[in-house]
Amino acid sequence: MSFKLAIIGAGSLVFARTLFTDIMSVPEFRDIEIAFTDINQANLDKVTALCQRDLEANGIRTRIQATTDRRAAFRQARYIINMVRVGGLEGFETDIDIPLKYGIDQCVGDTLCIGGIMYGQRVIPALLDFCKDIREVAEPDALLLNYSNPNAMATWACNKYGKVRTLGLCHGEIHGEHQIAEVLGIPHAELDFICAGINHQTWYISIKHHGVEQLHKLLPAFEAHPVYAQQEKVRIDLLRRFGYYSTESNGHLSEYLAWYRKRPDEIKDWISLDSWIHGETGGYLRVTREERNWFETDYPKIAADKPKVYDGSQRSSEHGSYILEALETRRPYRGHFNVMNQGTIQNLPDEAVVEVPCWVNGSGVAVPEVGALPLGAAAICSQSIWVQRLAMEAAVAGDVCLLKQAALMDPLTGAVCNPPEIDQMVDEMLLAQAKWLPQYGAAIQAARRRFQTGPLLPVKEGYRGSTRQRELSAEEVAAEHEKRVITAP
Repeated sequence: MSFKLAIIGAGSLVFARTLFTDIMSVPEFRDIEIAFTDINQANLDKVTALCQRDLEANGIRTRIQATTDRRAAFRQARYIINMVRVGGLEGFETDIDIPLKYGIDQCVGDTLCIGGIMYGQRVIPALLDFCKDIREVAEPDALLLNYSNPNAMATWACNKYGKVRTLGLCHGEIHGEHQIAEVLGIPHAELDFICAGINHQTWYISIKHHGVEQLHKLLPAFEAHPVYAQQEKVRIDLLRRFGYYSTESNGHLSEYLAWYRKRPDEIKDWISLDSWIHGETGGYLRVTREERNWFETDYPKIAADKPKVYDGSQRSSEHGSYILEALETRRPYRGHFNVMNQGTIQNLPDEAVVEVPCWVNGSGVAVPEVGALPLGAAAICSQSIWVQRLAMEAAVAGDVCLLKQAALMDPLTGAVCNPPEIDQMVDEMLLAQAKWLPQYGAAIQAARRRFQTGPLLPVKEGYRGSTRQRELSAEEVAAEHEKRVITAP
């Protein structure tokens, strides 16, 4: 079996190698052509060296084509996997730190809220450039698998304006399934899930065990769980009020809604600090920075570790490799993907990206009709879809009016800030991110004049948020990794 796979953002320090291990764990894929591309030559070289060593250790003679020329990587590719973070950690820091000055306290800031909106302004133009190259040099009707956030906005733009078949992939739904199985005390393999909504706001609308619905058991089961009752307070509160459990982690979910992070003194009541993912201020930025520093410091040791094994034992639950396997080998796969709605969920807009159960086999990707979401769940998703649409169209057109409207309509941003504060905050973020936002040239010049002439509204300079934690050193992160290796089964 032979085809070409290209991975964009292959210098991703951990995720690229994880996905590559998944793909090479499919026995039929031992002879495929592989291209890695990234704008960071140093990271690209390091990840390529690790993956090439893994290939050789598994007796595979394939040579990875590593290049900073993405068109060369895309040439005749049948599949392209995207995992870029435009602006890197430098841009990510402004997504978190500038909003804090205006009182907006985010845990992740990469999907909705003002951080996700601005991230979309950087990512979407880059993805449209990728799509142009894919149309011109890849195999006809090549498939793009998008892992970059904000996933719904990016996938929407690629399908609508990039004119490339694109699936958005996320792992939140998979993790939630295992939580539900645990609290119900039922083996995961015996449960049948239907999950639908939008990325990071998807709802388990049916959970059956041998054909019997289990939804009514969820709330008491989560409330009684000794760990999740403390870690998942936002998710449990939504389950209590809306009747359905959300796929997304407590920290992520808390920043997509108007209610849980708008008062600094109350944020701690809704989160847990035993792990960043449960709601810590800037938690994902902290651990991303820690992992980057660890990788750069410990790379020689990482390179000396045992190679990955391609026998399937180290294959993750990420959807990407299973989709390729189903399409190429005809072994069917069922997963939840981000696709254009087009009537799949009847009470959400047709022109929106929804996350729904799909089937994949050698004939392609089948998207069944879900029907209508429960009314409350649909209402939450609908509000977010309008934020996504405004932000996506703003990114494509470089329209600062639409950009500020997206920020005004965002639930948490609007709960914390008034319109003049949002105007100033967006201006400040445009200035800080100017080198990644060429489509906003005129708007950035106007923002600069406003900041130079004033008057400016007062902000909380140096404010670090209500629950920011200390960043670990590279040595401390290395010790944590070592501990996980020792305690692994």
